[in-house]
Amino acid sequence: MVNRELGYVGYFDRESCDLDEFKVLTSQNLTADAVPHAAEIVKNVPVYDMEALRSSLDDPARRNALLTEWGNVFRFSAGVIALKRAYADTAPIDRASDVFRQIIAEERESAAGKGDHFAAAGANDRIWNSLQKHCLKDPEGFALYFGNASIAAAAEAWLGPNYQMTTQVNQVRPGGKAQTAHRDYHLGFMSAEEAMRYPAHVHEVSTTLTLQGAVAHVDMPVESGPTKLLPFSQAYGPGYVAYHDEGFRDWFEEAHVQVPLEKGDAVFFNPALFHAAGENRSADVDRMVNLMQVSSSMGRSLEAVDRQAMSVTLFPELVKLKQGGAMSAAELDAAIASCAEGYPFPTNLDTDPPIGGLAPASMADVLRQALDEGWTSDRFAQALSDQKARQAA
Repeated sequence: MVNRELGYVGYFDRESCDLDEFKVLTSQNLTADAVPHAAEIVKNVPVYDMEALRSSLDDPARRNALLTEWGNVFRFSAGVIALKRAYADTAPIDRASDVFRQIIAEERESAAGKGDHFAAAGANDRIWNSLQKHCLKDPEGFALYFGNASIAAAAEAWLGPNYQMTTQVNQVRPGGKAQTAHRDYHLGFMSAEEAMRYPAHVHEVSTTLTLQGAVAHVDMPVESGPTKLLPFSQAYGPGYVAYHDEGFRDWFEEAHVQVPLEKGDAVFFNPALFHAAGENRSADVDRMVNLMQVSSSMGRSLEAVDRQAMSVTLFPELVKLKQGGAMSAAELDAAIASCAEGYPFPTNLDTDPPIGGLAPASMADVLRQALDEGWTSDRFAQALSDQKARQAA
């Protein structure tokens, strides 16, 4: 399974997951010589004082040195960085918080409980696509909020330039329960069985396509439940399978760390880091964070293809071929894969939420269902039109 010269090869399965190996990996200690720009190390999390480092972002050589250090942390060591005073002025934070509370109130009035990836629907206040909603509601405030060199530097340290920003606000009220330990997008939004279908090297590459982040909109002491983190866990190859295992989740609960944050602080981490929102055990802190999932500019296909039109055209022919026994199940699946969109993202998670799973259905999922259940062509075409409407931003 593992070739030390080539990296991970083959496929991960449940037998690939060795809890003892994982415990050794995540029991390391981060040393100061690995993070010379950090002001301190708190529970294996390097903490950077952006008040002191802000001028470094204006000097190309010093900026490259800092970003190189962050990239090494994300990939090879702790997997997470904390940025103290990422916002020199927290006025844009307060302004954005006011906008987010307005949106929460409006959506609470108009919408039923929404799905969440790793917590029960309704257990907190979630604003899907807060990026677009913020921009449209308060464009000046949006500019002031995202005109932040520290956030840009963190994104570029892992993804390079031309990254794609998305954000989702999460507000956990007192008494809000913790999430379960998980990894994040892409493979983290799949079941273990789905993740096991991807070759091991894709598990490794997936971690380089996204950067996770969170901006604290209020002071967040540990009792308010800041993100639970397991440093070094992003380096565990089979982790996208392992995090579904109770033994690994139990170890996470035993070994995780939490770092208190103040308003205007931010954390960024490799999406493969085992993590989970903590339980809000405070009496009066509505813990609000703006979660950032920043994607690589290179996660796009070469051509724009109308896969909906292709699928509607192909469907009746697939029905005939299936009914006539001219194609096996594997051959039908291969034809579907070359026609329909097999990935459910990007989507509008307000109207196309991941209820009942980690992700909504893809176009290919709908096509397979239609074939399996004997839908008419009209019913299938309508289902794709309805899906497109749900996905529309």
